[in-house]
Amino acid sequence: MKIAKPLLLVTTPIGLAFGLYEAHRLAGGLVFIMAAMVAVIGVAMSSVVLTIRRERREEEKKRSETQESHESDEGKK
Repeated sequence: MKIAKPLLLVTTPIGLAFGLYEAHRLAGGLVFIMAAMVAVIGVAMSSVVLTIRRERREEEKKRSETQESHESDEGKK
């Protein structure tokens, strides 16, 4: 896993660029359709990542508030 993540982070953009170049070479207009598809997929992935981060942040906030209320209740007793 230590090698796989950096390797994927480097090779994926290179592969996308090479694919777009080949699409332009094969059929010029195809590159615009492929670029639009890649953009839509990128926006969808970003949306999922942002949703997960937001839900995790809300869950951690709720958990910390619950712990604080339990600690303050124990302090009153």
